[in-house]
Amino acid sequence: MKPTLFVEAHILQSLPPSNVNRDDSGTPKQAVYGGARRARVSSQAWKRATRTAYAEHVPEADRATRTKRIAHLLAQRLTCPAAEGGAGLQTGQADRLAAALLEPLGITKSAKKDDQSAYLLFFGKKQLDALIALLGGRAAELAALPDDDLKTEVKNLSVVKTLSTGHPAEVALFGRMVADLPALNVDASVQVAHALSTHAVRTEFDYYTAVDDENTDDHGAGMIGTVEFNSSTLYRYAVLGVHQLRDNLTDTDETRQAAVRFVDAFTRSMPTGHQNSFAHRTLPHLVLLTLRTDQPVNLVSAFEQPVTGVTGLAAESVVRLADELKTVGETWGAEPLRTLATYTTEGDKVAEVFGPCLSFPALLDSVDALVGQWLTSGEITPGPTAQAGAR
Repeated sequence: MKPTLFVEAHILQSLPPSNVNRDDSGTPKQAVYGGARRARVSSQAWKRATRTAYAEHVPEADRATRTKRIAHLLAQRLTCPAAEGGAGLQTGQADRLAAALLEPLGITKSAKKDDQSAYLLFFGKKQLDALIALLGGRAAELAALPDDDLKTEVKNLSVVKTLSTGHPAEVALFGRMVADLPALNVDASVQVAHALSTHAVRTEFDYYTAVDDENTDDHGAGMIGTVEFNSSTLYRYAVLGVHQLRDNLTDTDETRQAAVRFVDAFTRSMPTGHQNSFAHRTLPHLVLLTLRTDQPVNLVSAFEQPVTGVTGLAAESVVRLADELKTVGETWGAEPLRTLATYTTEGDKVAEVFGPCLSFPALLDSVDALVGQWLTSGEITPGPTAQAGAR
C-alpha cells in the first residue's frame, strides 16, 4: 500500500458580531448539528480565503488563477513582445490563435461569449507560458494559416498535456475538476470542512441609519437599513494529504514548502464578508496539528453536545477538544503520530493532551522538519503522546 501522511489542522477561533459568509437572503449561514442551530462558514468560503492568503506570499508569475477568461489571458500573452515571453502578435491574430489552441480542450464550445470558457478554469500562469512555448517560435506563421490548416497544426501540439503538468502549488493543493475533459482533473490534496460553532447561536439584526451630510434642513436619516449577524466560537478543520501533494507537484522540496505555507495560510486566513462593517479579523485560541499515517479524523464530535459557556465558550471548547482527542485515541487506538499545538488556554489537561504550547512560528518550523523527514525517509518518529497511548 502506498505510504500516506495526513497533516490535520484543528482550529478554535472566536468571531465577534459578524457576517463573514451569508446565504442568498443575506443571513449568516447556519446548520443544525447535535439538535442545535450553529453558525456555519462554508468550506468554499474558507478555501478561497486560504488560497488568497497563500498567494500573497507567492511571486506573481508562480500564482494560479480561476477564471473563464483563459482565452483572453492567453491572447494577451501572445501580443507581448518575444523578449517578455510573448509572440508579438497583433490583437486579432492573438485572439484567433488563442481560440485555436484552446479548442481541443472543449471548454469554449458552450460559452456565451467568444473570449470566455463555459466555466471557471483553475490553472497556473506559468502554464500559459508553456502553451506559448509549444508554438516553438511559429506563432506568426500559425496565425496566418487558414482555419482548417490551423486546426490541423494545433492537433499536433500537446495542449492537454501542457495544462496537465507543471501545476502551481495552489492547484496542487485545492485540485481541479473539468467534467468535459477528465485528463485535466487534478485530485485535491486538501480537504476543508464547513466551520461550525461549538455552541448554539441566534441570529441578530443591526438596525442602522446614514445621515446626509449636506442636508441641513432635514434632521432625519438619509437611509435606513438592517444587516444580520451573529457571534461564535468556531471549530475549523482541514486535512492535507502530503502524499497527494507530492504526487501533484513531483518535487519534494516544493512539497515541503507548500505544506508549511498551507498551514500558515489556513490558520491566518479569514473570509471577508461584511469586513468593513464588523472588522471581525481575529486570531485563533487554539491551533492543533495532528499528523497521522492511517486516516484523517475530524473531531467535530467534541461539540455534538453544544458548549454552554459556563466558563467561557473558547476555554470550554478547548477542553472539550482535548477530551475528544484523548477519547478517540483510547477508544479506537487512533493516536496521532505527532501532536503540535499553539494555544492560549491554561490548564493541566490541555498541556497533557496537546503537549507544550509552541509559538506559532515554532509550530511551523516543526511542520517543516516533520514533513521533510517523511518525504525523505517515508517515516516520522512518534512523539510522546503516541508512545504513551501505545503502552
